[in-house]
Amino acid sequence: MAAIYLIRHGQASFGSTDYDQLSNKGSQQARLLGEYWRSRGAPSQFYCGDLLRHGQTLTHFVNGYQGETTPMVIHSGFNEFDHVEILQQYNPQWNNFAKMNDALNQLDEPNKALQQEFYQALKRWISGNNHHEYKESWPQFQARCIRALQDIIQQQLIHKRQLRAVNHEPKPSKDILVFTSGGTISVIIQHILKLNDQQTLAINQQTRNTSVTKLLFSENMLSVDYFNNYSHLEQAGDEWITYK
Repeated sequence: MAAIYLIRHGQASFGSTDYDQLSNKGSQQARLLGEYWRSRGAPSQFYCGDLLRHGQTLTHFVNGYQGETTPMVIHSGFNEFDHVEILQQYNPQWNNFAKMNDALNQLDEPNKALQQEFYQALKRWISGNNHHEYKESWPQFQARCIRALQDIIQQQLIHKRQLRAVNHEPKPSKDILVFTSGGTISVIIQHILKLNDQQTLAINQQTRNTSVTKLLFSENMLSVDYFNNYSHLEQAGDEWITYK
């Protein structure tokens, strides 16, 4: 039985015109996770979405981990949905992202207001009534994320069969780490646990930055061992625990 660890990126620049950039806290969150991982066995492979925040999270994780060199594969199937397009389709005023952001910053609780706006935009996206309006609809996003997971599993199982054919007794499987986003992780959990869309949206709202979700798989099994573990942040202090 082998393990896949889905790692959400560190805190990004939510509410800015360039969300796809780790904040200083996000960089340190990733480093804390790397330091936390030193007590574990060396991963056999890293997979990483091709968004900037995914690569930055991996880089800072490696800086904290300071372990042996691990092969890395970029896989765009693990990218997050396009939150800008989702906001723009919900409210055309988001076509001027900077102006809308400035307007929200005039409110007493701008982050809370933005989160509420984004939540409503997500609900519209997954509702099933407007799929044709999006470059990537909710069902298309779901299918992409599941294909990415299946790609990893199939590659690992094929490799294991090849080793078994040559050596008869392959070495025990090592951990696979995937650096990705909350929406992607939520959809994968939905697929395995057969959750509905509203439950999946709720999971997405709870996923912390640099949290770890562990999957187990074999030839005939795929399961969730645990979800949204951020004990490395709890050890560092509550101020390190963030959602966006």
